Amino acid sequence: MVDDQTMSKQLTGISSMATRAVLAELVQKYERQAGQPVVIKSVGGVDAARRVESGEPFDFVVLAADAIDRLEAAGRVVSGSRVDIARSGVAIAVAAGAPPPDIGTEAALRDAVLAARNVGYSTGPSGSHLSRLFERWGIADVVAPRIVQAPPGVPVGALIARGDVELGFQQLSELMHLPGIDVVGPVPAEVQIVTVFSAGICQASGKKEVAMAFLSFLASSQCDAAKLGQGMEPA
Repeated sequence: MVDDQTMSKQLTGISSMATRAVLAELVQKYERQAGQPVVIKSVGGVDAARRVESGEPFDFVVLAADAIDRLEAAGRVVSGSRVDIARSGVAIAVAAGAPPPDIGTEAALRDAVLAARNVGYSTGPSGSHLSRLFERWGIADVVAPRIVQAPPGVPVGALIARGDVELGFQQLSELMHLPGIDVVGPVPAEVQIVTVFSAGICQASGKKEVAMAFLSFLASSQCDAAKLGQGMEPA
């Protein structure tokens, strides 16, 4: 049970699911190093942004950089507090043991999408990019009936593992630790979808200086190994 003194000292944040694993690892490191308790709720990115927008009393928020910028413009994130934390690419996965498709080139990936029974992606930045990519390829109308969009907070990999999706796209960090799937590889470089994840201090915070110290830690080089180990790159 958490007592009132601990509650008053701890930082609270909210993030999208893509950064959940790396943030959990870094929170443990920071707590050991600084003695500062930190609690982060990881939910769907759309939900996280909505909750900050509504004024929920978080000290900081970690989302895609453009979402942080929108929250800053709306007056919910402190102006100038954004720090970039990590760059994250999208990978492709199939059910464990399924034959991996050729995804080595843009043309091969297009053929794999067309050949798949259905295709899954998230409501996050990667999903929006894939929709535009399918339009550019001229296959949006063909694949539209086969698109399965994961509900906010539900990993695409979970849909693959239970057989609801044949070919799934999501941040590598969200796919790499899930059971029941095989990660085929990253999206080819020429169409790779790189998202910069950033953090900002919430206007609702009563611990802005303490929050800034934690955000500075997240952006520092001492966190590089953890980011690389979780399928991301330092920003």
